[in-house]
Amino acid sequence: MAEIIQFIPKAERERIRLIREARAIYDSIFPPASSLGGQQDKADASRRDEVLLS
Repeated sequence: MAEIIQFIPKAERERIRLIREARAIYDSIFPPASSLGGQQDKADASRRDEVLLS
């Protein structure tokens, strides 16, 4: 099967990078209330990224 490659403009990549960096800073200052484990936090972060990119 052929692979589909999606072009992401440089400005969009930079926006995503800045959002992730800001989120990391925020989480270091205000840790998440529920610390169920690292895997849960990573899953939550990837879901938030999907919502932001939509």
